Amino acid sequence: MTAGATTARSPGSEATAPSADQTSARILDAALEQFELLGLRRSTIDDVARRAGVSRITVYRRFARKDRLVEAVIMRELERFLAELDTAVMVLGSVEERMIEGFVVTLRSARHHLLLGRLLRAEPELLLPHLTQRAGVALAMASAFLAERIRDAQDLGDIPAFDAQQVAELVVRLTLSFILTPDSSIALEDELAMRAFARRYVAPLVTRAEPNR
Repeated sequence: MTAGATTARSPGSEATAPSADQTSARILDAALEQFELLGLRRSTIDDVARRAGVSRITVYRRFARKDRLVEAVIMRELERFLAELDTAVMVLGSVEERMIEGFVVTLRSARHHLLLGRLLRAEPELLLPHLTQRAGVALAMASAFLAERIRDAQDLGDIPAFDAQQVAELVVRLTLSFILTPDSSIALEDELAMRAFARRYVAPLVTRAEPNR
């Protein structure tokens, strides 16, 4: 999930995040804390309701099942991350540098994300369906985010015209694969190695994409 243009827009403008009303926000805050503390399997809707200071019925009115609550937490964390990513890359001058920085920031953030790290280590079988078979909305949000910024760069004449959505999805899927399976011949914990990899293989997916004919 890397950013490829200078203009900062609202992340997920082409994909809708969970409701932002105050009660839902409290529930999502509580769910994030609960899942970070005990994981998914040991956490219940009652636990989240107590932590949020609301009734379990209030939680169920907004999130009919526990897996819907988990998905909402994931989507809000993704939306927050995309906003942070925009801030990190928008100050850089070239599309290549923004792609490289975006790749590095994404993998670094994933490596240090408390909930993601816990679930990948302790409960991967519960997390992976949300990031694979049921990842459609999250994938759409991240791909739309990058595609929009690729189009910005195309409009400025920084890169040629090509199918921004397809290239964005390719970059997002590639980056997600490194997050989910970090064991690699590439030293992903070494930022110099990550930058070299991104410069050689990731950035060219955008900067050297074959133009439309």
